[in-house]
Amino acid sequence: MRKTLVAVFLALAATVGAGCATASVRGAEKAVATALISTEEENQLGAQMHQELQKQGIRYSTDPVVTKYVEDIARPIIEQARRDRPDVKWHIFVVDTPEVNAFATAGGYLYVQTGLIRAVRNDAELAGVLAHEAGHVTARHVARALVQQYGLQAVAGLALGENPSQLQQLGAAVLANGAMLHHSRAQESEADEYGARYARAAGFDPNGLISFFNTLRQQSGDTPALLTWLSSHPATGDRIAHLQQYIAEHNLRGGAINRTNELTAAQQRLGGTTATGGSGK
Repeated sequence: MRKTLVAVFLALAATVGAGCATASVRGAEKAVATALISTEEENQLGAQMHQELQKQGIRYSTDPVVTKYVEDIARPIIEQARRDRPDVKWHIFVVDTPEVNAFATAGGYLYVQTGLIRAVRNDAELAGVLAHEAGHVTARHVARALVQQYGLQAVAGLALGENPSQLQQLGAAVLANGAMLHHSRAQESEADEYGARYARAAGFDPNGLISFFNTLRQQSGDTPALLTWLSSHPATGDRIAHLQQYIAEHNLRGGAINRTNELTAAQQRLGGTTATGGSGK
């Protein structure tokens, strides 16, 4: 049965990029990735990436004030993402590093770095970033990137069971090439849309991501590292304009700038965090 589906979606994939509308291209790409890389394989890929990050010496914050704050912001966003991806077991980790960054991998693994927590000005900004990263998972961007980078025939081997070790090989390649951090402009735009919807549905101001872009630009003069997130998620004028238009067209109004009273305490605790444990959900 799966071989039949693979054949159908390989044929469908041939139409992608042939002048189709953006929504049609997105739908076709997601359908192809879903046919070729199962949820179980996505989960395995995310777990493999997580293990590899640990081998590389990634350090996690175990400060209960910091981790509770991030989890409190992430929880309602993940609840929204589960509506689109109930097949994913979501995880949230706080990475102890001064770099301003956040990223997501297949299988619902979301990572937010303490430098980013220091940089945000309110809950809505952090919510916007986390909702954006959740959007990458919902849209299966890692799986779609594998198809785009390594070709339909290569990835089809997963679905056909031709090479049992291929998933591990592809996972290693994703990490080596930084595919989990660098997405196409179209994928960033799609994640922005998911992020705006998730943030607003979770009760946050959907403009939080736009506000965060402005925060980075305002603060980058004193701390160039603040541009880390922008370097891997470039905030072009067109992208910001598209997000503003999307929020307006879908009437994503209202929402809170701050839903907790935890940000200041979390930022104060980050002055000397050096713990090495992990935080998961």
